[in-house]
Amino acid sequence: MPTMDVGSDTVDHMATWTVIDEQQNRGVESGDTLMLDPTVLGWERKPEGLCRDDICVPVPADVASGPIDASRLAGLIGRPIAIDADERVAAFAAPAADRADTLRSGIAPDFELPDINGVLHRLRDFRGKKVVLYAYASW
Repeated sequence: MPTMDVGSDTVDHMATWTVIDEQQNRGVESGDTLMLDPTVLGWERKPEGLCRDDICVPVPADVASGPIDASRLAGLIGRPIAIDADERVAAFAAPAADRADTLRSGIAPDFELPDINGVLHRLRDFRGKKVVLYAYASW
């Protein structure tokens, strides 16, 4: 994204980023580097740190109030993140502990997809039966 020189300061132009978290997309205004207010992801600043439900994580003293660099925020809350700065997209994955619990359980998460006739099918409707899932991507 282009920047402009204003005296001795360089200013990022603001752009809309798409932030994907828990199957939801949100548009967030930010510059070249995605800076996020933790509330976008459901986290609240409290004296004990960033909190969501019953979980609080400490925030280092060098993290100012207000928006936090998305990569740093992901590290603080234990969430992997993939960022495509050229396309202005950032996707937060489930916490590693959640994924590990799912893998240990041996049970696939439920999802819903249409067949070629548009009829929706849920994986849970086939519990106890063998299922072959074929996925194709053109790239």
